[in-house]
Amino acid sequence: MKIFDEKGIKMLTYDFTNVEGALYKHLYKCIKADINSGKLGINEKMPSKRTLAKNLGISTITVENAYDQLMGEGYIYAIPKKGYYVSEISQMVNIKKPVLIQHDIKEPDLETEKIYDFSSNYTNPENFPFSIWAKLMRENMSYNKSELLKVPSYRGVLLLREAIAGHLASFRGMNVEPAQIIVGAGTEYLYELLIKLFGKDKIYCVENPGYKKIAQIYNSNGIECRYANMDEKGVCVDELSMVKADIAHISPTHHFPTGITMPVSRRYEILAWANKEEGRYIIEDDYDSEFRLNGRPVPTLQSIDACGRVIYMNTFSKSLTPAIRISYMVLPGHLAEHFYEKLSFYSCTVPTFEQYTLAEFIKQGYFEKHINRMRLYYVRKRQKILECINSCFDESECKVIENDSGLHFLLEFSTKLKDRDLEKRLMDKKIRLNALTSFYHTPYFEDRHQFILNYSNIDMEGLNEALSTVKMMLRGKYK
Repeated sequence: MKIFDEKGIKMLTYDFTNVEGALYKHLYKCIKADINSGKLGINEKMPSKRTLAKNLGISTITVENAYDQLMGEGYIYAIPKKGYYVSEISQMVNIKKPVLIQHDIKEPDLETEKIYDFSSNYTNPENFPFSIWAKLMRENMSYNKSELLKVPSYRGVLLLREAIAGHLASFRGMNVEPAQIIVGAGTEYLYELLIKLFGKDKIYCVENPGYKKIAQIYNSNGIECRYANMDEKGVCVDELSMVKADIAHISPTHHFPTGITMPVSRRYEILAWANKEEGRYIIEDDYDSEFRLNGRPVPTLQSIDACGRVIYMNTFSKSLTPAIRISYMVLPGHLAEHFYEKLSFYSCTVPTFEQYTLAEFIKQGYFEKHINRMRLYYVRKRQKILECINSCFDESECKVIENDSGLHFLLEFSTKLKDRDLEKRLMDKKIRLNALTSFYHTPYFEDRHQFILNYSNIDMEGLNEALSTVKMMLRGKYK
């Protein structure tokens, strides 16, 4: 209800009984409602703070706070020594009371039932070195307070890049400078930086079959992504030329999903392809090279690249945990300079706290010890899994296809079931076992009956039961 005072100014009267929360908020909402509804006209003078406070029986401070909020949002304005007036907000005058809108947003269903997953590429959280990581983080917070709060270089903290360069030199035989290394939160982010570096007119080519997420990232960024088939030595170089690729994204050390390790002869062939024309590059995805279980790791393409055509990429997701989200790439010198000129305005996406902690984890030798411990752990786990497979299946039913690298291998079944049918039937039994043919980017016409077993986080307690279910399915016991 509104009345006029002796000066002809509308006096506002509102009910303050049973008000929950701050009184100024209630007053602010009441006045705003009157302005929005048009009950208070444009440029109409408002009661003074003292007059309104007296009329409502509240403090002047309460009115002042309400007026300040209204001014801050542009509902009223003040003229010195004259008072407060209603602002011109004609666009808002006809706004009606907001109606609750029900959006029919469908989120992906989260699996509530337990599924035995042969294909999960996660790591077991029990293997993460929590105590050492916590100790290093406490030390950093105690002794590097000023450094932790500095905005890091777009390339990443220098201490971490130095530690990574040292690790690559000792473990992968790579002679790189810290200035060549770019740190980012996940390889997906680094892929997008490369797209910005090269421009969207380049043709990218990925392996077929291959990790589908890579092609999805390129396609979602408007990149023309093509596919090159593989043979027993890895990606076919002739196909790179046939699809007119500018950039080949490959994983020569341990291909996913086939497990192929590219021999040195093919490596030199693909380097020759890159050197044949200006503007060609190779992205070497070395995602799980730390886990070559026998002998030393195979030398990287980058280490035998004499012409600066290889971009090396790796991540700590496999060696530590995907939750840390720290990845890096090593650019050839001329590309590192081009990156600085074109993209140095970007900020590093990895928190400084984690960068310094990881740097110390590597520099103090904990990373090497962790890799050695995990390599032994995976050797033993792999052997137990193979023993379970051999005890469950006859030689005529199942063949294991493996090499000495990485955290997955293939199972080839003797069955007349189509790959997709076997996948679906097992999923009906709450078992996820992905066929190799599911990773083709192009339609396939022939089933290979090969399935991926990723053992990095496989549940050993349920393994025998899951294998028995697969066996019964192959023998036609389940429909």
